[in-house]
Amino acid sequence: MSGSGRRPPPLSEGYQLAVRIFAVVIIGFGVAIVVVTLARGGGPTSVGLLFGLVFCAVGAARLYLAIRG
Repeated sequence: MSGSGRRPPPLSEGYQLAVRIFAVVIIGFGVAIVVVTLARGGGPTSVGLLFGLVFCAVGAARLYLAIRG
């Protein structure tokens, strides 16, 4: 066997990294939805603002659970 003897990271580490990346992407989508809604004149009860905030909350919760657990 050649190489430095290092093993590749376990599959669970790759999964956790993917979960964290997708959580950040979901938060980014939420922020983008909020920005676009406000830029187009959406009010505080507009559907776009509510969906953006929900995306941010879901992404933040998923990131919190991934980091905590």
